[in-house]
Amino acid sequence: YQRRVHGDRCSTRRGVRRSLFPIPEAKEFLQDYTTLLNICEQVSVKQLASARLRLLDDKFELHNALNAWKEGTDAEQEIHKDFHKCYKVDTHVHMAAGMTARQLLEFLIEKAHNHSDDIVNATKDPHQIITLGQFLKDNEIDPQQLNVDMLNVLADASMYERFDKFKMSYNLLGNKELRSLLMRPDNFMGGRYFAEIIKHKVFKQMEKDEYTFAENRISVYGKRRGEWHELANWFHTHGMASYHNKWLVQIPRAYNAIYGKKVNSFQELLENLFLPLWDVSIDPSSDPILDRFLNFHMSGFDCVDNEAVVDLPFPEDPPSTWTFPENPPYSYWMYYLWANITVLNMYRAQHHRCTWDFRPHSGEAGATEHMACTFMVANAVNHGINARKNPAIEYLYYLGQVGMAVSPLSNNTLFLEYGKNPFFQFFKRGLNVSLSTDDPLQFHHTQEPLVEEYSGAAKMWKLTGPDMCEIARNSVLQSGFSHDIKKQWLGDLYFLSSSRGNQVPRSHLPDIRIAFRYELYHDEVDYLESLAGKTGAHWFARAYYTHAQEEALVADILKHSPSPNDLPSDGTAHLQPDDWPTPQVANVDLLSELIAETGTLNHLHRQINKRQHIIATLEATQPSFCLDVEME
Repeated sequence: YQRRVHGDRCSTRRGVRRSLFPIPEAKEFLQDYTTLLNICEQVSVKQLASARLRLLDDKFELHNALNAWKEGTDAEQEIHKDFHKCYKVDTHVHMAAGMTARQLLEFLIEKAHNHSDDIVNATKDPHQIITLGQFLKDNEIDPQQLNVDMLNVLADASMYERFDKFKMSYNLLGNKELRSLLMRPDNFMGGRYFAEIIKHKVFKQMEKDEYTFAENRISVYGKRRGEWHELANWFHTHGMASYHNKWLVQIPRAYNAIYGKKVNSFQELLENLFLPLWDVSIDPSSDPILDRFLNFHMSGFDCVDNEAVVDLPFPEDPPSTWTFPENPPYSYWMYYLWANITVLNMYRAQHHRCTWDFRPHSGEAGATEHMACTFMVANAVNHGINARKNPAIEYLYYLGQVGMAVSPLSNNTLFLEYGKNPFFQFFKRGLNVSLSTDDPLQFHHTQEPLVEEYSGAAKMWKLTGPDMCEIARNSVLQSGFSHDIKKQWLGDLYFLSSSRGNQVPRSHLPDIRIAFRYELYHDEVDYLESLAGKTGAHWFARAYYTHAQEEALVADILKHSPSPNDLPSDGTAHLQPDDWPTPQVANVDLLSELIAETGTLNHLHRQINKRQHIIATLEATQPSFCLDVEME
């Protein structure tokens, strides 16, 4: 197979041509990206999008006025069922700050009292070692006097719009060495303390509440090709697998920090990131530890850094020519990461291996153009609050149902006051939003950060029980947990968009709420199709299945059940794959693969139809604005 890192160079390994995995080249992406930006700035498009979003607001208020009592009655009928027994996923949390300040303090004090002889470092003299007790003494740290405030990690008003100060808060007691000792997987101890904090504090706390799960981020910088093996070895050595957690690998946009020290071009960084993944994808036996981590414990990629930094223009030059210290623009990062992840996913899907989502940070701060870029390439985004600044972009995120993991407590400290956060407005309008914690170490005070996030939102916006359960359900659907696990949490037909896929005893969400969202979405798309003169054609690429598509899919599933009877009265099919006849297992596995790979296949289909989405919106305004747009 051709082992290719998408840039301007490729090596023709094993003689397979690149045309097997066609994706848009950088020049084509730039043209489409520019077209999308121009469209989103058209006054008529903004006016249409703004009017439709206000109508979505009004329809939600009307639904509440007419059906709130019914939703409350349905919820009361579920005995011993409430929001706390809803499965919910923290879809955006960074592991280096995934513990609370109190958990970190308790761990440090316990180690200082009971394990002061642990060897934590060595001097240049190979015969001298540094123990934990000596390290604390040398840094004048007295465990008896420590408290949460002294750790100096909790966010305060001085961090508002000061991302540099926020980064400094990771240094416990202002000490970089203490941060490296406790919060890094690649130190002298091999990340032992970091692993113990996660396992014995963070994961144990989640296990106490069997309904709380997380997708923690851990960094790979692209400094060298051995980073992936080192990460997998840390994971394997310390037994970091947890039923309550899936891992996303975050790629910091820190090219400017490692240029000249570790890499000399952006192409070299891309090769360090993706060639090890190609090696293990082509030959899993080349690194079985990494292969196991990738297949069973990693659900996707994130890309992080301060978005408030002013970007350079998107260059047409390939990554090998980016040989200067300035950081590439946001859109340049997004395209080349997406291109490599997509090609790699295509290869892995062909060979029946897991694929990964791409869920970068977007719209936390900076230019709204970032959200237009990630609309084209991302499965979901973290933050997304800048969509409020451009109604056309917000409307596109509604039509595409692109997930947003919003963190109001984090935003309140860094970029946007809590009362101005658009989360509730997004939710009312039907955008695919969930709540997440971002960095519990800095932003949360209780030992259940995710519940604290939900509690704060409920108090601020007077969220009802069904509102909370809907947000929790969104978090499960956005997450990278497996198809089988989502079936356990939400029901066998969770992937259906209508109330037919809703099992109230599991989701705790009334059918009437699901039906409202489903019918409202299809009404909205039907309206756009009618304006475009495409009535009844289903020409618009929809994020939800139509009734006919759901009927066909359910019929296909029931055909493989032991007794292919009609659906029960509650509209759900209680299927047990283990009981299906042996000759049909291959078909069932294929269906499971198709559903499990929705993040790759359906997302690619949505990207292919992206221009039709935009053109339909344009044609719904004034034909004169479509003169420069050609149908492909």
